[in-house]
Amino acid sequence: MDRRQQKTRDAIFDAFNDLLSEKKYSEITVQNIIDRANVGRSTFYSHFETKDMLLKEMCTDLFGHVVSDHLSSESTHDFSGSGSDAGTMVTHILYHLKDNRKNITGILSGESGSLFLRYFKEYLNETFDRVFGSRAGSVPVPEDFLINHISSSFVEMVEWWIRNDMKQTPEELERYFLAVTEPILQQVDREAK
Repeated sequence: MDRRQQKTRDAIFDAFNDLLSEKKYSEITVQNIIDRANVGRSTFYSHFETKDMLLKEMCTDLFGHVVSDHLSSESTHDFSGSGSDAGTMVTHILYHLKDNRKNITGILSGESGSLFLRYFKEYLNETFDRVFGSRAGSVPVPEDFLINHISSSFVEMVEWWIRNDMKQTPEELERYFLAVTEPILQQVDREAK
């Protein structure tokens, strides 16, 4: 994507975020978004098929690079020299949530919250499947059940964190999360032997 396209996409994201903080998701129209972003209708539709797809893309953009093979340093954190283990990935996702606190809080506080959480959970299922899936081979439950359980636990933890004003650091929350998921995964590992 060239710089001009990225600038347009960012303007659409910013406009959508602003609107989400002002009104309910169902009240926001594509026309509202394009007016606020100062782009044409065809420009909007060249980037996003629907308002729902815009919300899904926001989730993807927010977290997509976390699983990238080429991580770079960012303003609040640097995972460029880290591996792709579960703890690093969880902490990295939490930093992105914290860095985008205003937008995430706005999205989750309205009716768009359930749709965002559905997209977020889909993303987590794919991510955690890559990280934990190899350990789930011989557990006495289906692998997709285990991954769904881990993702659901993560989503609930994030909602708890946001409700409590994100008082804990991403590193603290990562420790909490691994403390409750590792016993399950250790059981998986024991049964695999």
